Amino acid sequence: MTGNHREKTISRRRALAVTGGTVAAGGLAAAGLQSAFADTADTTADADTTASATSTSSACMTLMTSVTEGPYYLDGALVRKDITEGKAGVPLTLRLTVVDATDGCTPVKGAAVEIWHCDAWGYYSGYTTANPGGSAPAESEEGDSANDLTYLRGYQVANANGVVKFETIFPGWYTPRTCHIHVKVHTGGEKEDGTYEGGKVNYTGQLFFADDIAEEIFTLDPYAKHTGSYTVLADDMVYDGGGAASGLLTLKAVHKKDPSKGYKGSLTLGVDPDAENTGAGSGGGGTPPSGAPSDAPTGTPPSDSPSPSASASS
Repeated sequence: MTGNHREKTISRRRALAVTGGTVAAGGLAAAGLQSAFADTADTTADADTTASATSTSSACMTLMTSVTEGPYYLDGALVRKDITEGKAGVPLTLRLTVVDATDGCTPVKGAAVEIWHCDAWGYYSGYTTANPGGSAPAESEEGDSANDLTYLRGYQVANANGVVKFETIFPGWYTPRTCHIHVKVHTGGEKEDGTYEGGKVNYTGQLFFADDIAEEIFTLDPYAKHTGSYTVLADDMVYDGGGAASGLLTLKAVHKKDPSKGYKGSLTLGVDPDAENTGAGSGGGGTPPSGAPSDAPTGTPPSDSPSPSASASS
């Protein structure tokens, strides 16, 4: 696969600090989707996360710039750990640790971390008729049980160690972007009616994957049914080459010889709880591929959700 987009001119606001080194994650013992999501060592892992964050405060103070939320954001995501809704793909357990970069990298208990990303063929929930570029089956051909307005979107609220954990799948890709996950960090709100309400957004950003791992994943089913020119990190319009400080995840395979068993990804995010950055309309998040709407999803948002955000299409 070769990169196909070299635009690098995006404006950014410095609203977040991220550790220069990410949190080490332990392997998973058994195969398959459920085993990759098993969490038998939460206490130990969370303690390790906290120790790593508090012992690397200088790295934590390395600022990471904020980027646009992109054209596929929807308000009203559900508070839940498992966001797959039956979507097929390589399992991914994602552990993110939120710390206060203005206070010695202490854990930010109660921070709400929101993520959203495309499925294995490049489709986002709420925008399932948008062409992901290249050649891919229609999203409806996957035959899963996912809700077309909510799959692969969700919130988790940080525990006392600042840790959130999601069970999802490895994202696919769409033209002209590299493989990525969108993320927002909220503080000051509360869980209400199954979602997260109020407060403010401290950070809007994206998480990235090493090219060699992504390209290996994309040779597997169902990813392999989406063909075309995949954009590598060096050619992406958002990733700026800064490693962990730019959102590059640390990834550990569940089974080194079989990538289909899944991955465990981790990153420590150091936020300023007094900062505010929604990401709406700022920077360059990737122009939607042909057929993608710039400001509204297909269909109607979930009945308990506000109207979708009218974010920029650039």
